[in-house]
Amino acid sequence: MTIEWGWFPDHADQMARLTADHLATAVPAVLLGLLIALPLAVLAHRVRPLRGFILGASNILYTIPSLAFFVLLLPVTGLTRTTAIVGLTAYTLVVLVRNTVEGLDAVPAKAREASKAMGTRPLRTLLTIELPLALPVIMAGIRVATVMSISLVSVASYIGYGGLGQLFTDGFQRNFPTPVVAGVALTLLLALVADALLVTVQWLCTPWRRGTPRQRTSLWRKAA
Repeated sequence: MTIEWGWFPDHADQMARLTADHLATAVPAVLLGLLIALPLAVLAHRVRPLRGFILGASNILYTIPSLAFFVLLLPVTGLTRTTAIVGLTAYTLVVLVRNTVEGLDAVPAKAREASKAMGTRPLRTLLTIELPLALPVIMAGIRVATVMSISLVSVASYIGYGGLGQLFTDGFQRNFPTPVVAGVALTLLLALVADALLVTVQWLCTPWRRGTPRQRTSLWRKAA
């Protein structure tokens, strides 16, 4: 396998454009998935009979092959970016819903009882106590969903919105490995950068997990 190193500077504009296109598909899918997953997870957590149905439905969506999923969406959304985003959103749900449910389950019962004893309404308890304490587990799911979406965007090259996946298609069709190497490297770089950014966001949003145990306890009490 021979790599044409001169190809990279000559196609820098194309790689930048495809990278932006890649992000324009992956990021909305994760955000939309989180928007759908949060209420579903809260419902599954609080209404136990619905838990199995909600988790099972998200698992079923994940079992559909990505390429087949895009094909099924084509009659509804057509050859548009919406098709790629909807398909990727569905795949994020299996991770986001399950992690959010597990995060809420892990919230100490004493924290809820203390909030209830103070007369706090359930919605406020959810927003100020349960979700912040469940945030580390939720963020773990967001990180997995983000990396997964960045990886799966390439499959959407079938409908013309695959971002860096178009480099894979171009390289394979011409039996020219250089674009393939560029696509793999840029996809991996995007995943690493996105994961690092999410780790930083989690670190900033969970100050009670930093410092000494005594400092963490003090910060947790203030947050509660």
